[in-house]
Amino acid sequence: MGLKQEAVTRPTITTVEPRAAITGGEVRIRGAHFAAEGRPSVTFGDEPAALVIASDDFVVAKVPETALTGEIVVHSGTRKSGVWEAAVGVQIADSLHPVSNPVVDSEGNVYSTFSGSRGQRAPVSIYKIDTRYTSKPFVSDLMNPTGLAFDRGGLLYASSRFDGVVYQITPTGNMSAFVEGMGVATGIAFDEDENLYVGDRSGTIFKISPARQIYVFATLEPSIAAYHLAFGIDGNLYITGPTTSSFDAVHRISRAGAVETFFRGLGRPQGLAFDAEGRMYVAASLAGRRGIIRIHTQGDPKPELFLSGPNIVGLAFAPGGAVVVATQSALHRVEAGVRGKALP
Repeated sequence: MGLKQEAVTRPTITTVEPRAAITGGEVRIRGAHFAAEGRPSVTFGDEPAALVIASDDFVVAKVPETALTGEIVVHSGTRKSGVWEAAVGVQIADSLHPVSNPVVDSEGNVYSTFSGSRGQRAPVSIYKIDTRYTSKPFVSDLMNPTGLAFDRGGLLYASSRFDGVVYQITPTGNMSAFVEGMGVATGIAFDEDENLYVGDRSGTIFKISPARQIYVFATLEPSIAAYHLAFGIDGNLYITGPTTSSFDAVHRISRAGAVETFFRGLGRPQGLAFDAEGRMYVAASLAGRRGIIRIHTQGDPKPELFLSGPNIVGLAFAPGGAVVVATQSALHRVEAGVRGKALP
């Protein structure tokens, strides 16, 4: 009888949502008998987590700053649940200042910016983080680098919201102006024909041909911060431009330049990317929960919190199914098991 009672009252986890997080993110744990012997507690590996909500069948736990694993256990007195595996990010770089997506090259190296406040000249503008998580200066003397993108040949491009120039950068870090006069140049992206698109924060989306001819592709309402651009597998350009609203939109622009509202209901949406199945991932909040939101681009959008975490500004997919998450000061690598959309 005692053994039967032990089995009944042992804490049991049935779901954890979302299945991925970085430190500081909140996960919702559902199950039973969490308070079998008093107030529940939660650990990630050996690290105790702060609880936001705690009840017998529902707990909201915050991923501790010292967490090295996503092995979640709910404890109640002397009893504990089985281990539930979640994907918890590992910090791979700090002392950065990204304002949009990082980018990943074909070898798995990650590039991110120290953007700084407007007019701030930082000693290093762009860092390269190799596959061993060693961070090295890559580009200097680029004021306020904002958007990053690779072309098909492996050259890196970076926009400057300070001077309105998009720079072309070789694999050795040598920099030259690619196109000028882009206003407050923020997000950039290439299409499958190697045209470059640049978001001018004042409301213009420019299209630059491989021959460097400049066209006005579309116009939007001005953004108080920046535009973030990414192409979906459907060939349409998707754009976010955060405002002070908690009900912002993701815009979709057709190949002909027609603008429509694709999805509305996000708080401060910023960097976005697509997986190989065409689903969108955007740094934003949904119903007050902050992190990376996954949205289907075909049929029902089915928005859901894919990854939880504070101060996220962008993301990029890395080889092997990992997601590189950029916060306002650091990069995290999360083994989320999602394959990113291939470069155009």
